[in-house]
Amino acid sequence: MSVQERKQRERAERERLIVATARELAEQQGWDAVTTRRLAERIDYSQPVLYSHFRGKREIIGAVALEGSAELAVALRAATSAADGPRARVAALAGAYLEFAERNPAVYDAIFQLDGGLAFAQEDTPEPLKDAFAALLECLGEVAGDDVHPGVFTELFWAALHGLATLTRERRLPRELAGQRVALLVDRLAVL
Repeated sequence: MSVQERKQRERAERERLIVATARELAEQQGWDAVTTRRLAERIDYSQPVLYSHFRGKREIIGAVALEGSAELAVALRAATSAADGPRARVAALAGAYLEFAERNPAVYDAIFQLDGGLAFAQEDTPEPLKDAFAALLECLGEVAGDDVHPGVFTELFWAALHGLATLTRERRLPRELAGQRVALLVDRLAVL
């Protein structure tokens, strides 16, 4: 391995460590607790080293969002591939989405709530964001209905899931009715 390759590998490892540490800290204490000073202390590097990877917290949030989007896409595809039939796939997709949001609140916020400097629904949207939407579209496109644009239907269904995830987490909706909400959403919105 050349010196250049070793340096690139070490740089990539430091970057992964920064992102993993930011994610862990955010999940434990919230995004307000994630500062470059705290991250530098936790990973035992100086703040200038941190800034050599990310210009600031916004870029770190963006990196967490990209990583989280890739994980979300995997979770959605895994859930839908194990389900039999359109209704079961849509219900599995909704359940996996809501479970991801509940299990990873700081990551979910990085993807959908916070400014990570990422473009959504544009030509320059990063691939992990596009792939997460594609994972939704793959399942929901088949139940959109003949006269409905599959992308628009997917956006509407996604917005409903996002609302359920957010309102439930903020205790605006009781958790014990989550299953009924998902069933109603699947039965009334999707053409099965």
